Amino acid sequence: MTLIVDALLAAAAGFLVVTLSVLYRVVRGPTMQDRVIAVNVIGSNTVVVVALLAVATGSPGVLDIALVYALLNFLMSIAISKFTVERGGVL
Repeated sequence: MTLIVDALLAAAAGFLVVTLSVLYRVVRGPTMQDRVIAVNVIGSNTVVVVALLAVATGSPGVLDIALVYALLNFLMSIAISKFTVERGGVL
């Protein structure tokens, strides 16, 4: 392995650690907004980890998966936010 691959894998591991710490906020978040933001952060970190692994392994096809997952993450955040507003949980 080269130094760059090791650095990319270390960065991916760092993002996984951050994701695990944000998982606490999903479970214990005092408000619905905290949980939505935490889920969005987890989704964003997942996209970054997938992209880092794609670059580290040299498989550009995996970047397509990261892009699709990013779009799904965005749509999920919009859907949850809309559901929360319509339900009366905001404002």
